[in-house]
This record gives sequence, structure tokens and C-alpha cells, in this order.
Amino acid sequence: MNNIKVLWVDDEIDLLKPHILFLENKNYEVTTCQSGMEAIEEVEKQNFDIVFLDENMPGLTGLETLSEIKAKRNNLPVVMITKSEEEYIMEEAIGSKIADYLIKPVNPNQILLSLKKNLDHSRLVSEKTTSNYQQEFRKIAMDMSTINSWEGWVELYQKLIYWELQLENIEDTGMFEILESQKQEANNQFCKFIEKNYTKWFEKDAERPSMSHTLFREKIVPELGKDQPTLLVVIDNLRYDQWRAFEPVINNYYKKQKETAFSSILPTATQYARNAIFSGLMPADMEKLHPDLWLNDTDEGGKNMHEEEFLRAQMKRLGLNFKTEYHKITSLKGGKKLVDNFKSQKENDLTVVVYNFVDMLSHSKTEMEVIKELASNDKSYRSLTESWFKNSPLLEIIQQAQQLGFKLILTTDHGTINAKNPSKVIGDKNTSLNLRYKTGKSLTYEEKDVIAAKNPKDFYLPSINMSSSFIFAKGDLFFAYPNNYNHYVSYYRNTYQHGGVSLEEMIIPFSVLSPR
Repeated sequence: MNNIKVLWVDDEIDLLKPHILFLENKNYEVTTCQSGMEAIEEVEKQNFDIVFLDENMPGLTGLETLSEIKAKRNNLPVVMITKSEEEYIMEEAIGSKIADYLIKPVNPNQILLSLKKNLDHSRLVSEKTTSNYQQEFRKIAMDMSTINSWEGWVELYQKLIYWELQLENIEDTGMFEILESQKQEANNQFCKFIEKNYTKWFEKDAERPSMSHTLFREKIVPELGKDQPTLLVVIDNLRYDQWRAFEPVINNYYKKQKETAFSSILPTATQYARNAIFSGLMPADMEKLHPDLWLNDTDEGGKNMHEEEFLRAQMKRLGLNFKTEYHKITSLKGGKKLVDNFKSQKENDLTVVVYNFVDMLSHSKTEMEVIKELASNDKSYRSLTESWFKNSPLLEIIQQAQQLGFKLILTTDHGTINAKNPSKVIGDKNTSLNLRYKTGKSLTYEEKDVIAAKNPKDFYLPSINMSSSFIFAKGDLFFAYPNNYNHYVSYYRNTYQHGGVSLEEMIIPFSVLSPR
């Protein structure tokens, strides 16, 4: 290993000889100088790994030297060392992006710890994370085989997401592959759980999770009141891991009061799941009670054009008298328009914002080569979502809501999964087009690959005709027709799809936050 090169700047450098010898005995290569000007010259001549910089020096101060060093080598870590504990010096140094801050007198072990923290951080974190996951692997595997409740699956899925986010940046890619295989097995077991329990959740007095059609009544209404306006944000097609990726950004403005998970109904597709949230009804009941608002897969027209009407009908049914406005954002222009006029929402008890970007992103990944490159796996898909959010009108809306004292409720309608493996299906020309679920008559399919609703009424789904049924793809499968099979599979493999049964699509985050 090449020696790590340290530049140590202090006008009393001779007094630090024991510290320097200590580091040289640990194979660090230390260059010393006694002034800011010397330090700047050394930085121009050599490539250092880290700088220890005294704050209180004659001539250029430490802060002035820091500014000059950063102008020349912005990514060079600088550790500020000072006798002073004055707050303004700390703030200046931190604002200038120092790597660490030490108060004199320092001992050799403090210096060594700072070196390891700044230069060995990735390796140490990688080794510790790998070790911790190896210990957790067996427990997750054992838990997976015994879980028999919705709460158990939520806990396990959240644990898998935690480890995915921990492992995604470590050097040992083998560990990440092991986690991927564990996620796949978890989905296999979760599909068995859903197949066994889903229809039972509709029985009277059954123990069941909150679901799309009960979410508003059970989770949202208890948070509403006349004393504080509420902003409900529904980000279409948002997975739990994507929420975790940009949650720290929201934490700058809001603190989390509670977080739970609810279950998307089947199919985990927008026209079913999101309409169920706003109507408070299952699709079969929507068709029956609101035939003017509900459209089946085979009907012409947009399937989510009447969410506001569904919401107002549900609120009337529940006897709620809250002043409410509904906004659906499908473009940058629409987002900016709401940003410009958001102050007027202060007069509402409830402001609902449906934001469609993430769903458009997943569809773009199928259709556009550049998005396929940018979101080639779950890690890059998360990163792209986070980057969008940080620069979106939605964040500006949330910032304004915080300033105006809004309570924030953030959720989604369903998640999405990276569809990797094809499953052959045959249907007539009226069969629905979705890759993760199909509805139609005379469907032929691989039984092991699907959860089948041969009688749609058992799933509270509408029957388009007397012999129609639904099938839902399990895990990471997607449906492909035998005609032109290889081209079809090649086109859709490794794209993000929804409508089927998986942890990623069905376990949905629901967070209530209060303004900081």
C-alpha cells in the first residue's frame, strides 16, 4: 500500500515532533510547514491525502489558508486544529467544508482517529457493514420461513431495504448479490402469504392491514382538523426504498410524527389502487356505485380522470365538512403553477396533491434508452428519484407548506418492481395490456407464476364479462405473449412494472410529519 501523505501546518511545528514520529511509525508520510503561505506552496507542488491545519498562525490565519487550499484542491480533506473554542470559528470552518475539527492540546490517538475516519472510512464501514449483514443473514432467513402476519412482512421488508441501502456502496459486491437473492426468496414467500390470506381480508371482522380503499378513513381522517391545514401528497408509483432515499431532504423541513405501512389492493396499478384510495371503495363497488366515474380496462378513456369526484363522494359519505382542494400535477409547468399560488391553500383544511413524476419515470425507462442507462438497477433508480425530488416543484411546495404551518401526510398508491423474468400468457384481443396483471376471458398461463382470481368477485374486482378472470404475476415476473416472444422479452426485461404481487408493489409507506 502506498504511504498516506499528510501535510501538517503549525507555526509551532517543532513542539509536535512526538506526534509526527508517532504517525511516521504508523507508515504515514508527513510533510510539515510553519505558515499558511508555505502550506499553499506545498499543496501546489504535491498531492496530499489530508491536511492538518492550525487555526491561529501569524500572517495568513488558518481560516484564510483553508479558503486558499480549497480554491486549489476542493476535494482535499482539511482537519482544523485550534486552541479556541469560539463558536464563530467552528461555524466558519464547518461552513468551509472542513473534514474534522480538533481542540488543542491533541494527543496522537486523536490524530490517528481523524485520519482513519477521513481516509479509511469507506474500507472500515464496508468491512463492518459486511460483517453485520453476515450475522443478520441467518436471522432474516429464519424469520422469512415463519412469518404469518402482515406486520411481520412489513418488518422484514423494511429490514431488507435497510440492508440494501447499507450494502449498496460497499466494496464487496458479493454481499449485495447475496442480499438480492434473499430479496427474491422473500418475495417467493410473500406471494404464498398473499395467495393464502388476501381474499380473507375482505371477510367481516377479519384481521387485516389498512388497504387502499380503507386508507383515507382509517389513516388520513384522524389526522385532519380545523386548527391546522393538512397537505396530503400522493406520489404515484413510489417504492419504500425511494421514500427512504429522499426522506432526509424532507427532514430539513419536517419531523416525522408517525410512519406505518398499508397494503395496495390488487391489481397494484394506478387505475385500481389510486381510485380506491380516493373513493374509499374496492373496484367492484366503484363500478356499482359510480358507473359514470369508473372505467374498466377495455373501456376507452383515461382511467384516473375522476379522483376528485371520488374523493368528494367519499367525504360526503363519511360526513366530513372540510374545505378541500385537489391538484394533480403531471408536468413541470403544472408543478410551478401550484408553487406560485400555494399561499392561497392556507385557507383549506385539506389540500391534496397527486404528483405523477415517478410513474412517468418508470414508463420512460421502458421507452427511452437514455433512461434505461440512467436507471439500470434499483440503486440508480433510487438515485434518479432523489435527484428529481431535490430539484422538483414538489420540494418547493413542501417548503412552502412548512413555512405556512401545514401538517404533511406523504404516501403513494403502489410501488413497482424491476421485471426480470418472462412468463408466457395467451389471451384474446380484448385481454388487458399490463405486463404484471391480465384480465380477460380464456386466459392461458403458467399456474405456478401467478395468483389467479378466477372469480373476480372474491377479489372485489369487476367482471368485464361472464367468463373473465384476473391473473397477477408473482415476484419479478412479467407476462409475454408467444408471438414475437424473443423481441418482446428483450424489450421489456429489466424495466419497472407494477400491477402484480411483490413486496415492492404492495407494501406502501404512509408518513405523517409536522413542520420544524
